[in-house]
Amino acid sequence: MAKEAEPGAGGWINPWRVVGWGLAGALLLLPAVAMRFTSEVRWTASDFVVAGAIIGGIGVAFEFLARRARDNAYRMGAAAALGAAFLLIWINLAVGIIGSEDNPLNLVYAGVLLLALGGAIGAGFEAGGMARAMTAAAAAQALVTVPAAIAGRDEPPGTIGLIVLNGFFVGLFALAAWLFRRAQRKLSA
Repeated sequence: MAKEAEPGAGGWINPWRVVGWGLAGALLLLPAVAMRFTSEVRWTASDFVVAGAIIGGIGVAFEFLARRARDNAYRMGAAAALGAAFLLIWINLAVGIIGSEDNPLNLVYAGVLLLALGGAIGAGFEAGGMARAMTAAAAAQALVTVPAAIAGRDEPPGTIGLIVLNGFFVGLFALAAWLFRRAQRKLSA
């Protein structure tokens, strides 16, 4: 009698992984396609390498966290946290948040990401610690909003734009914290 293939045994492919990595590949291909149709998009080989490293790194981080997850709240928390990290890095490298991508003030956002990463590692990626780390990241992102809005008031996106954009990231980190807290409560029950 034939043995049924089990997930991860090589005989069964997880469709969510295929979709996730397919979307990552498509995201990396978008600039290549856009370059064929417009001169507005001009990526070099190093741009593709950096983008591939960022997208691949976020994908690997999600794979790592998803495998640790015992429920969907943890997975969704990981997705929200990594989505926030991806967008912060991508926007800063592409156009910058405070003025242009060359503005050194944009490095304050690296501090937010390092705080989140350090907190996650320090917590051993456990749900309760992840909730605290994402809460700290949300608070740091909120604190960064004030100097960012002052420093970038005369540059795009302006004071209101910076407040809205930073508020979006505060919301993503807060959502991740809430989801990790929810996962922790399920484990404790």
